[in-house]
Amino acid sequence: MFRISTNMPNDDIQYRLRRQEESLSNIQAKIAGQTKFNNLRDDPLAASHAVRYESYLARLNRFEKNALYVKEHLNQTDAYMKQANDVLQRIREIAVMGANGIYTKEDMQAMGVEVNELLKELTSIANAIGPDGDKVFAGDKAFTEPFRLIEGKVDGGQESMVVAVEYQGAGASRRAETGDGLYINLDISGGEAFWAEKMTVTSNYDATDYEIATQGTFFVDGVAIQVTPGDNLSSIVAKINDSSAPVHASIDPEKHSLVIEGTNPHLIRMEDAQGSTVLQDLGLVIPNAVQGAPNWNPAAAVSGGSVFDMVIDLRDALYRGDASFLGGRGIGGVDLALNNVQTRLVDIGSRVERAESTWKRINADIPNVTTALGRESALDFATATVDLGMMDFAHKATLQTASRILPQTLLNFLK
Repeated sequence: MFRISTNMPNDDIQYRLRRQEESLSNIQAKIAGQTKFNNLRDDPLAASHAVRYESYLARLNRFEKNALYVKEHLNQTDAYMKQANDVLQRIREIAVMGANGIYTKEDMQAMGVEVNELLKELTSIANAIGPDGDKVFAGDKAFTEPFRLIEGKVDGGQESMVVAVEYQGAGASRRAETGDGLYINLDISGGEAFWAEKMTVTSNYDATDYEIATQGTFFVDGVAIQVTPGDNLSSIVAKINDSSAPVHASIDPEKHSLVIEGTNPHLIRMEDAQGSTVLQDLGLVIPNAVQGAPNWNPAAAVSGGSVFDMVIDLRDALYRGDASFLGGRGIGGVDLALNNVQTRLVDIGSRVERAESTWKRINADIPNVTTALGRESALDFATATVDLGMMDFAHKATLQTASRILPQTLLNFLK
């Protein structure tokens, strides 16, 4: 036999009312949040799937923005490179005219004036600023003017002119992630875009007896190459050739020194890592030099000119009236410059195509993932509305019943 106290009906009704209020609060929160679960315990399996879908969807949205940025950035770079190609085409036309041998020296000097103006335009393109405020061809030194102009006097010229152009930017190592573990190279440096000849750097240091004493690292075109104690010149050559750097290393048969040659037209960049002196010891770079190119040892032989070197030589030949130079090295140098620019345009175009394809693929994936996420976590509003109505009706009925079963008087509140 159970004893029933006078507080038991009140406690029981209060308990049931709190349960109903909790259910009402949960369904209202689900409707407000448009999700079928507020806590992981509501549906652990669906919640785990939803979390993974949400994470993947967030990454897809980021990848989509990255792919769009890559496409727009490379399109801007492509536009500048096409302008440079047009300028070089015009310079070549002038070179062909000057090489005919039918023009007077005054006529050729007039052609030289036009080439000088085209050279200025070419340097303006190379130092172009993108819409985001970065120097387009400065590589990783986005706020450094990539090409420094050196002016001086030219025979036959009437004013101070550009006599040399030095690259003071850096390599292009920025990449944009467009998928899990998938990257697209974002930039092209001025040392790649505006080069004409394959560079060769030949040390003047006889390294026959050279041997690495301590472990170290040096960089060739941004690629790290590690050396260990006991490595000699042949070992260093082999390690450079086995790396992904776009160069070929060899040993000069007469000087027994290290030779670095580019496999394509570009400015070779070499620097020792902090605490390492391998390239300095081999006579390639200046000791204690600031990292970056050009930092060659003055005793090293460096060959391979830029696009600007080719144009400057051609302009000077026009001022001299040297038709034979124009017909040989003049036109040949411009052709090398054009070949490299057009090769870089193909490279940029392929990256744009890849970014476009990636962007389209991601745009097709996003709706599919969104649908899967909705299937796992989206609330059925029709069912939720019916449930809310039923709970609200039951709660009101409970309150009315409780008010009849447990009538309150003033004395109840004065206790």
